[in-house]
Amino acid sequence: MTLNPDLRARFLAGMSNIAATVNVVTTDGPAGRAGATVSAMSSVSADTPKPTLLVCVHRESNSATAILENGVFCVNVLREDQSYLADIFAGRFSDEVEDKFGYTPWQPAVTGSPRVVDPLVAFDCRTVSSDLVGTHHVFFGEVEDVFIAGHGTPLIYSNRSYGAAARIDTPGSLSARRGESDRRLRLACFYTISAFVLPGLFRDLNAVAPDLDVSLIEGDQARLHAALGAGEADLALMYDETLLPHVEAEVLVEREPYILLAEDHPLAGLDVIRPGDLAGQDMVLLSTPPSPEYFLGVLEDAGVTPRVAWRSGALETVRGLVAQGLGYSLLASRPATDLSYDGKRLVTRPLAWRAKPARVMLARREGARLSPAAEIFADCCRRHFGGSS
Repeated sequence: MTLNPDLRARFLAGMSNIAATVNVVTTDGPAGRAGATVSAMSSVSADTPKPTLLVCVHRESNSATAILENGVFCVNVLREDQSYLADIFAGRFSDEVEDKFGYTPWQPAVTGSPRVVDPLVAFDCRTVSSDLVGTHHVFFGEVEDVFIAGHGTPLIYSNRSYGAAARIDTPGSLSARRGESDRRLRLACFYTISAFVLPGLFRDLNAVAPDLDVSLIEGDQARLHAALGAGEADLALMYDETLLPHVEAEVLVEREPYILLAEDHPLAGLDVIRPGDLAGQDMVLLSTPPSPEYFLGVLEDAGVTPRVAWRSGALETVRGLVAQGLGYSLLASRPATDLSYDGKRLVTRPLAWRAKPARVMLARREGARLSPAAEIFADCCRRHFGGSS
């Protein structure tokens, strides 16, 4: 059979826009225990003697071979906070992971297949038939048992990134729907930016458009990219590091990086910090992406090989570790207070070298048309920052 490469490429590109739940399909039995991450899972019928569903598993996966021999499988539908399991069973950490089943608790389902203790939903199945279609085995399973957590939201995969489902309430009429769309602002914001700029921005926004309905997503760069890509957010406030091709953005403000120190740190007596001053000093690193890439890059560009002693994804935890004298940190966000949460004093010192600034961007999905509410917010951002650096 002759393949049409162009049609195949367009098919894959089109399917990448389809949102699907993320599922870990597991099995156990004579062929042993195995599991794989799949998005191709669907209900077939609830009106057969037992409900049936199907899953598609790549023929070269050891899970496909195991399911064929074991005759059973369990579909673990993951929650939005379980993307690490999806990555593990997709083989993304194969150089670090010896046992894929060693990273969360499991229990045997009715068929003996492993079930995540706390998935969103799990369907325990016996295989009734299978077909090999192209590169994938399509397994049809009769459902023996169903586990339902009763809380949480599904992990979604779309536009080649993870996302989360958001509830959309249906209005009573078409005119009401149009009015709601015009007033709804769906905003995503990088978590270290939000505390510094959103209160002031929302004050400005409320002054010009008090009737807007704002929904806010706060997270790291990957979460924001997923929200833009899936249409979950109209706009995002994020840093320019690791911007993906499907995102277009404008610079709102540039922030110069600085050194944060405890007031009694040996370097606190200096007016500026030179690269050589940091030699042999412990560092406390803000570790949520893209912060490590940016801050370590700033130091490496100056010839500094940092000695990272502590890491944290929370800005205030980093400040607290520094305040306790456990090392210096390199930061761009600058709180107004010079005290850590536990009341210890901090000092800041500028870099003696010209470093690449951290740029706060107003981002949207490439080519996306903004709602009236998003346009109002974008204008508020431009006025608020006023092109300052």
